Amino acid sequence: MTDPVSEASFDTLRHLAAADGVVLGYRRRLPTAPSAPTAVVLLHGAASNGTRWWHFVDHTRLANHLLLAPDLRGHADSVWRGPARMDHWCADLVALLDHEQVERAVIAGHCLGANLAVHFAARHPARCAGVVLIEPMLSEALTGRMAWLRRLAPLLRLGAWVIGRVNRLGVFRRRLRRVHLRELDAPVQAAETHDLLEVHGSLRHDAGVLPLAQLLGNFVELLRALPLAELQAPVLVIQASGRRMTDAALTRRRLESAWADARFVELPSEHWIPTTHPDRLRVLIDDWVAGLEDRAD
Repeated sequence: MTDPVSEASFDTLRHLAAADGVVLGYRRRLPTAPSAPTAVVLLHGAASNGTRWWHFVDHTRLANHLLLAPDLRGHADSVWRGPARMDHWCADLVALLDHEQVERAVIAGHCLGANLAVHFAARHPARCAGVVLIEPMLSEALTGRMAWLRRLAPLLRLGAWVIGRVNRLGVFRRRLRRVHLRELDAPVQAAETHDLLEVHGSLRHDAGVLPLAQLLGNFVELLRALPLAELQAPVLVIQASGRRMTDAALTRRRLESAWADARFVELPSEHWIPTTHPDRLRVLIDDWVAGLEDRAD
């Protein structure tokens, strides 16, 4: 089933049933050419949704590419109060590619979505033409509040399990806020200042858009070790220079030791590069994807 979305960006909001019957929502933009090159899958971060990519989709030069932006299981139009882990999300991405009849795709992800992109590419190399990691979250490189969460990992797992059990009894919030990320990004971009970023990553905001078990589960999955050595696809890494979430230098050293041929770009931001540098991000992804295809010809 489909619902209309702004004609300026994604053409439709669609749904598919995962292998276990969970209904998943995703947005897509169809290519202008009937015979399109590699598709691009756009993965959002923790406590977010597929509209995270609104600016990219509105302005990208990849007009002849199929663009797919799922709401990860447990988020927004893929609301789900059961388990939602890397295993589930990877399987859901396979289901999405199969549903859209896509053999291979470039997988781009922000934050939690970047970590998921690594897991997916390692598990399904034949389905992955390349990986774009925007602010990947390596457990050993976490800083600030995120570093404290690493210490609390056992409590987070226990809390997610307990709340999930309570949800199964039918005790949960019936209404969660649906937020289009344009609403959060636009004031920051209009002001050309990062002073309005406080709502991004606010626990109060995140708790209003996600089931609590899923919010805790997002943090648990962010702390999961990444299978770096198993990823064989071409990689573009776009990092924030600030230390609010991660140590950029440590992240780069760790990734360079695993991927000698990866390309690294660092932008001046504390986090949320899709908000603070949307045009620069769009150009980087556009050029890198085009370069992949030129090398393949």
